[in-house]
Amino acid sequence: MGSSDDDCAEQPLSPPGRLFLHPRWNLIIHCAIGLKNPIDIDAIKSRLKTSLLLSHPRFSSLVVRDSHGVEHWQKATDIDLDRHIIILHNPVSTASQPVDHDTAVNDYLADLSISSGLSTDKPLWELHLLMAHNCCVFRLHHALGDGASLMSLFLADCRRADDQEKLPTLAYGKKKDKKRVNTSSGKGWWVLLVGFLSMVWFNLVFVVEFVMRSLWVCDSKTEISGGDGVELWPRKLATARFRLQDMKLVKKAVPNATINDVLFGVISSGLSRYLEHRTPNALPEGLQITGLAMVDLREQLGLQELSDMMKSNSPGLIWGNKFGMILLPIYYHKSNGPDPLVYLKRAKVMIDRRKRSLQAHFSYKTILSTMPYLGAKVTAWLNYKILCNTSFSISNIIGPEEEITAAGNTVTYLRVNSTTLPHALTMHMVSYAGRVDMQILVAKDIIPDPAFLANCFEEALLDMKEAASRNATMS
Repeated sequence: MGSSDDDCAEQPLSPPGRLFLHPRWNLIIHCAIGLKNPIDIDAIKSRLKTSLLLSHPRFSSLVVRDSHGVEHWQKATDIDLDRHIIILHNPVSTASQPVDHDTAVNDYLADLSISSGLSTDKPLWELHLLMAHNCCVFRLHHALGDGASLMSLFLADCRRADDQEKLPTLAYGKKKDKKRVNTSSGKGWWVLLVGFLSMVWFNLVFVVEFVMRSLWVCDSKTEISGGDGVELWPRKLATARFRLQDMKLVKKAVPNATINDVLFGVISSGLSRYLEHRTPNALPEGLQITGLAMVDLREQLGLQELSDMMKSNSPGLIWGNKFGMILLPIYYHKSNGPDPLVYLKRAKVMIDRRKRSLQAHFSYKTILSTMPYLGAKVTAWLNYKILCNTSFSISNIIGPEEEITAAGNTVTYLRVNSTTLPHALTMHMVSYAGRVDMQILVAKDIIPDPAFLANCFEEALLDMKEAASRNATMS
């Protein structure tokens, strides 16, 4: 794939790529792929050899540093798959009692999240085959690309389970509704003026907020707070499971709400439940807890477009890390309120305001400008401070709408997490075939019970679903 981010043999890393390679970050993505049938090692190797992944220059390049310490991509002379594929034949759990496959895989991923980084004497990816658990784990350095790029590249090598001739379908690959364009044309000039002034105001407020967070403003300490050095602490990992249909039902209960609004309403409600359980009567009502969300800034392409452009080596295809960060505040409230949908309503108001700002673009441009002028050390420190001054991070990646096959084997789940950050709580969501799985990675000495936290999130959505169903019946 070509782009401004990287094309060929001696291409410098983009500023976000250099940020992710800095020792303060060294961020690696773990994608767990559950399989229905036993893993066929030969089939996987054969598929990899002809895959779009290995034809991509990033996955066949080394990271080298020039005399000034600036990182470059250098084309590798050969790819030895045996150095990239790690096979574990025995169950991976170290627990004294037998555990289910999901728990065993999560334990393995939790250990990986604080393990050593990827070796730089080979391209920055690995594939771990957990034979006893029918699971493949891709380890991909974040310098290779962001979640949207990497997911698209992976899915371009997959096929629909119900039709092996077709690529998977992604929601953002669908054509936009032309009827929704130019909706402001019938509004009066004063409405447009108020909207413009509102946008300017929120931009100013949110940009100043972002700068202050990167320097000194931080959240009050709670039972989920991390901080400087917490990225080195041991981890636990649990999975919260949702039905996409439930989220869609809840979404309809509030006009113009989105799935992301529902997601953040669930997080707000779930964290309030968890904190009330851990610290009853200890937190003031309305206490702000700030999250950090990663936002993809590129215009999304459908998988067919992506696959065609990959095969033609089109230079117009945007690849790499093009994302921004936005601050998402939630507020602690006791969970005995009469209407669970109030969390969704608050989330929608907050996210709508963030959408009217350029905070995400500002954060991206900040990385682009500080890296060449202030260097990787200062850029990494500023962004590390933002993590230390907030309480959690979250990402949300759109997956395929139907079941897929990888190397001829039906995929049962797709889950993503990453190596650790100063946050004691990081959450990564991926949708797949009508389901949504949230990986909840925690510093276990701060949050010892991530399974209970996952249950808080699941119950929050079910309560919202019940309230939405009740409202629909009454209307």
